[in-house]
Amino acid sequence: MQFKVPQFLEIEDKIFGPFTFKEFVYLVGGAGLCYTLYKLLGLWLGAIPILAIAGLSIALTFYHPNGKPFINMIEAGVKFSFQNKLYIWKKHMKIGAPASPKGGNVLSFREGLGEVRGQRLSGNKLRDLAWSLDVLDLKK
Repeated sequence: MQFKVPQFLEIEDKIFGPFTFKEFVYLVGGAGLCYTLYKLLGLWLGAIPILAIAGLSIALTFYHPNGKPFINMIEAGVKFSFQNKLYIWKKHMKIGAPASPKGGNVLSFREGLGEVRGQRLSGNKLRDLAWSLDVLDLKK
């Protein structure tokens, strides 16, 4: 027995002329909200909010950056602004540069790569050690 496999699952159906249901709701909702603001505030007081809502409504309907809906970009921006961020500062030391501004010790090539208590650290181990020191959370 053979079954038809659905194709083009990512494409939404055009229900209201050239618009999908979501796009139609964005347009009608924006137009309704603009009309309500016009009736409540009048043309002079409501001009700026009406233009802002109309612009957002038009962007939600017609603007598709990188082939994705604009609402996805708004959602990503809101998530980014409210999530915790991890800022890591790494001081870059030049090999052969003075360790202190007053002309103290000059780092040798061996010290620059990392040597701890006589054991030589490889680049990966040194990077792992530095990462574990950077993200140590003392609050827990």
